[in-house]
Amino acid sequence: MTPRVSVVVVSRDRPAALARCLRGLDQLLYPTFEVIVVADPPGAAVARAADLGRVVAFDLPNISAARNAGIAASGGDIVAFIDDDAVPEPTWLTHLVAPFDDPSVALAGGFVIGRNGISFQWRARSVDATGVAQDLSSWGDGPKAFDPPDTGAIKTEGTNMAARRDVLCALGGFDAAFAFFLDETDLNMRAARAGFRTALVPLAQVHHGFAASARRRADRAPLSLFDIGASSAVFWNRHLPVDRHAAARAALVADQRARIIRHLVAGTAEPRDVPRLMQSLNDGLADGARRGPMPPHTWPERPAFRQIRTPRPVGSVVVAGRRAAGSARARIEREKGLVVTLLDLSPSALYHRCVFDDLGIWRQSGGIWGRSDRRDPIFMAIRRRARIERERKRIFAVRGLSDGGEQ
Repeated sequence: MTPRVSVVVVSRDRPAALARCLRGLDQLLYPTFEVIVVADPPGAAVARAADLGRVVAFDLPNISAARNAGIAASGGDIVAFIDDDAVPEPTWLTHLVAPFDDPSVALAGGFVIGRNGISFQWRARSVDATGVAQDLSSWGDGPKAFDPPDTGAIKTEGTNMAARRDVLCALGGFDAAFAFFLDETDLNMRAARAGFRTALVPLAQVHHGFAASARRRADRAPLSLFDIGASSAVFWNRHLPVDRHAAARAALVADQRARIIRHLVAGTAEPRDVPRLMQSLNDGLADGARRGPMPPHTWPERPAFRQIRTPRPVGSVVVAGRRAAGSARARIEREKGLVVTLLDLSPSALYHRCVFDDLGIWRQSGGIWGRSDRRDPIFMAIRRRARIERERKRIFAVRGLSDGGEQ
């Protein structure tokens, strides 16, 4: 039987990004899911207008507490999480939920694509007791389930993960001491220590934009490092032996200082930002060190499951065409209820980009001879028709393309 999935989206101060995320959720090809939006007043208004599911009013700057509110409102057997500045591929849930056919799998995580819509931000990673993540070796496109490591944990990303609802409740949900940063990593560590297995799913993909927030600008320049410091201190108190705290703190301070210097070099920060940001990090470290243990969490009775409204998308198609003509054809296919990818390829070697636009169309642009994957050569000697077919095959698995292929 297809598991019922509750998709939880937490949103704060980003109503436009939330609207885009909800457009993407409305194109999911998975048959049995509900959407729960936990949001501040502007986000709640957007969610009600979209009319995709239930809305939980929440106006505190604490992503862990907000996710717990989403879990409490969920009626599914599995709870999936995506951030408001992310958009899922149409087959996201189909792939992400598949490993739960194995009753020993308690959590699952997918891969995260960056701003250009092509390259990955994060793939398979593990994490150690300091909270630092390390890349895992690749193994292909199929899901892989991991036993919990002796130390550390298998890392899932908060913007692309799922867990059995009963496991989340048994673990106490997310720890509200983590207002932002390391929130899902702490959950990973507690799940590992409890003996739960985690699956990583390469084809369960979301596009993540790093939208602006109170902590960073749209160019990712930091505005405050307080929460990074606070959550790091809490994480070490929860998971790291005391005699290793000083070394972990020194490594974090050095890493964040290097981050600021990179922004100075790039022109996205000024010299006066350095002492201010480093002070915010130190203030956060001091505050986090004072936060107490995770309190017990009482969950209300599980509510009824509310299936997302129908109709669902009826399939997917690729449209290849330049500028206005291609856009017109793409809109026609979108009006039929299809998931539409528009390939707008110029006779050039420009790198490719892919965006999910306001009409709900996936628009991939770039050169016929240009890179669409970092592993590609800078210049590809290929004909237009062959390149279109190559791109169609590349995105087949994650966007649910129909057998009809190019239109």
